[in-house]
Amino acid sequence: MNNNITLIGMPGAGKSTVGIILAKLSAKGFIDTDILIQINHQESLQSIIDTRGHLHLRDIEEQEICKLNVDNHVIATGGSAVYGARAMEHLQKGSTLVYLEASLEEIRRRIPNFDTRGIARRPDQSLDALFQERTDLYRQYAHVTIDTEGKQLDSIAEEIITKIS
Repeated sequence: MNNNITLIGMPGAGKSTVGIILAKLSAKGFIDTDILIQINHQESLQSIIDTRGHLHLRDIEEQEICKLNVDNHVIATGGSAVYGARAMEHLQKGSTLVYLEASLEEIRRRIPNFDTRGIARRPDQSLDALFQERTDLYRQYAHVTIDTEGKQLDSIAEEIITKIS
């Protein structure tokens, strides 16, 4: 059994930033699956969506996650990783899945560039609808849920360590 920690949650929930802090505090490696996709495909997430659609990005995301075979890492997933059942099952086998829960208001505040951020969603889908659709999926897969409301990033990382120890 390996000892990875995987962060899931909405875009803007702090997965990448908290992930880096968590990796430093827990002496683990760090992988951001959004950056992994961009490196391996030599293209931005938004460009993939623009040229081939949001479902294609979700397929790529699932493939990249299923290829991960690491130990002692913090993994920050893209917000849409929860749509890939195979990917989530793969992550659950080797990780503690931590849902960074943030309110819709907080996500709205943190993502002023919703239309150009590279978020895998239907073209007509609002942030509100996306939030509602994904929240149940995050809760379904998470082993641990952390309420991030009003908390500093380093204290969120410390809370994760405490809860999974």
